[in-house]
Amino acid sequence: MPNQVLETEEFSRLFETLEKSEQEWIKKVAQQLKESFLVGKPLKFNWFREKKFGGKRLYYLVYKKTGLVLLVAFGLKKEQQEIINHILQNKKKYMKFVEQI
Repeated sequence: MPNQVLETEEFSRLFETLEKSEQEWIKKVAQQLKESFLVGKPLKFNWFREKKFGGKRLYYLVYKKTGLVLLVAFGLKKEQQEIINHILQNKKKYMKFVEQI
């Protein structure tokens, strides 16, 4: 059974503002994530990963037990630490969101 790929409301709003090439790339990554959790590079934890696209990064959380991947952010390399800190501070909020699915 394929994994389910979801996105936060914030990510959905951000996605709509992206260039067409970025949107297409994210759709391809989401398709890859449906097949395997091992896409991208782990960030400190195996459940927190990123995938590079030029000078930007796609950030997502992997919930292996439930077969879910949650897309949470997309931003420039220079914003990386700020984005990572925000995601780690809000990981409980993301877990609650996933549990409600």
